[in-house]
Amino acid sequence: MAAKKQDFETTKKRKRISASNTESAPNESHHKKPFNSDKKSFKSDKKPFKSDKKPFKSDKPLAAGKDNKTIAPASGRERRIHAKELADARKMKRKRHFTLEQDLARLWEKMRCREISKEDRTKLVTEALQKMKGKIHEIAGSHISSRVLQTCVKHCSQVERDAIFEELRPHFLALAYNAYAVHLVKKMLDSASKKQLGGFISALHGHVAPLLRHMVGSVVVEHAYELASAAKKQELLLELYSTELKLFKDLVSLNESRLLDVMSKLSLQKGSVLRHMASVIQPILEKGIVDHSIIHRLLLEYFSIADQSTVTDIIQQLSSPLLVRMIGTKDGAKIGILCVKYGNAKERKKIIKGLKGHIDKTAYHQYGCMVLVCILSVVDDTKLITKVIIRELQPILKELVFDKNGRHLFLQLLHPNCSRHFSPQELASLNSSIPSLSLKTEISEVSLSDKESKEDIEVAADEADKDKTSLDDPDLAESGKKDPYVRRQELLIKSGLAENLLDICIENAGELIRSNFGKEVLYEVATGGSGGILHPSLDDKINSLHEAIASLAAESKSEDSQEEHVFENFHSSRIIRKLILDCPNFASTLWEKALKGKSELWAHGHSCKVISAFLESPDSKLQKLAKKELQPLVDSGILKNLKPKEVATQ
Repeated sequence: MAAKKQDFETTKKRKRISASNTESAPNESHHKKPFNSDKKSFKSDKKPFKSDKKPFKSDKPLAAGKDNKTIAPASGRERRIHAKELADARKMKRKRHFTLEQDLARLWEKMRCREISKEDRTKLVTEALQKMKGKIHEIAGSHISSRVLQTCVKHCSQVERDAIFEELRPHFLALAYNAYAVHLVKKMLDSASKKQLGGFISALHGHVAPLLRHMVGSVVVEHAYELASAAKKQELLLELYSTELKLFKDLVSLNESRLLDVMSKLSLQKGSVLRHMASVIQPILEKGIVDHSIIHRLLLEYFSIADQSTVTDIIQQLSSPLLVRMIGTKDGAKIGILCVKYGNAKERKKIIKGLKGHIDKTAYHQYGCMVLVCILSVVDDTKLITKVIIRELQPILKELVFDKNGRHLFLQLLHPNCSRHFSPQELASLNSSIPSLSLKTEISEVSLSDKESKEDIEVAADEADKDKTSLDDPDLAESGKKDPYVRRQELLIKSGLAENLLDICIENAGELIRSNFGKEVLYEVATGGSGGILHPSLDDKINSLHEAIASLAAESKSEDSQEEHVFENFHSSRIIRKLILDCPNFASTLWEKALKGKSELWAHGHSCKVISAFLESPDSKLQKLAKKELQPLVDSGILKNLKPKEVATQ
């Protein structure tokens, strides 16, 4: 213990001594120089450390200074040249065809100039192809050489193009996975003959599913699918349906286009087909590769046989901003419509929010506009639709009214599912359904054979009842719970859309009535819409629209005018005739303002159809109003004696 105590005291004493030394140091600082003031005065007792590594030596000696002691740095230009030489040396070791790529790049800079003559470009292309001969598949993956090859394929002769195709044919699959070579493959397919394209599609057999799972490879499959004939498209799709069809290429004839027909002909088991298709589809959806039409077709066929839970899961995956990338194709738009119809309220909200910022482009699109039409017809959350969709449509309202596709949004609200405004294909897409989720499933659809007993029938009926009760869930409804008329009224009247439409129709009545597409919107607005949805809240503005059209009709007939009179124009004369037959208020306004006392002037040409419409009108008051003036024209043979026709309800 005594020894330990003594050691503890000695350590304390040492600490005090060291502290006193450090305290005295600042006082001596004015006698001694600081430690870093003179580096030469510092001399270590130990020998300097010698490193085993050799000191760095530059590849190029630096220039000496004036005093021959300090070394001045090289100029910036010399450093750049030296760095480029080192980089080229490294690339030459790493790249096998580095020198060839440099030569091709120099030729490419000349051949891609716009000012170059056709003869000189042909010579440069031939020279480049001679340099690449036998090595095309090796250099096609380079970002420089692939561009040179694309230019050569564009400007070379057909013989040279065929030679390139033959050289690349064994390597197309490998090149399809390369981010740079894929552009060359697409260019080759664009210029390929029918036989070459068929050979390429046949070479894809067994590799379609792996390529579709690859971000770059899927582009090649989609490009081939777009260029292919109907039979070749079916050939690409078949191996995605079943393992048997993947292994045996000629197992089924290409006459069957639907998956259900293929399954019934080959007696394929539904379970194995579903498992194979799920193994193909799920990785594609997880990676977000949903832009291609072949995938959209695959999903539609999968929906036709999949059970309720599987379809619901896929709809949940697709009900996101991913759907915006799908609705640009015909089948993709159908999938979008199905997601809107069968998605629950939360999923519909995601779809609408995902469309935010893309509403204008979607409204102009041939297929995308039908998804918006479905949203307006199905979704009950009219506040969300007003906030996201209608707000984005307001600035481009006039352009949409004149547009072939954009007008569908307003026509659906004014007159839903009218065969006069929508083609049979468009109505079929709006009415499309998923068998496992359809509300129209009935027990009568279950086929009963003679071998089935009463117990089997009862079990089938119970299962159908269970499915029906599950499908009656409002989350899976094909349309919302809200009354369609109330939904239309909220979207048209409460949102202010109808009032803005009326203002545009009044201001542009002359253009709209002569327009091939705009005249339909003008007609629906002028008649107040189906069910009189615009009455009575907007009666004043509707009457103003009638006055505007009548004012156009009241203009005098002039041969010098470049624009046809509304009674003689092909489109406007037919719309005015239809308005006379369907809207007595407009007809009386038109008669009083434009035709009274002038009917004989317009009893010839296209305008005679307008005049005779007053005699055909189902409204007896209107007939009496015009009969006195028109009967002499009928008696004299100027107008045909037509019997009144009842206007068919649209």
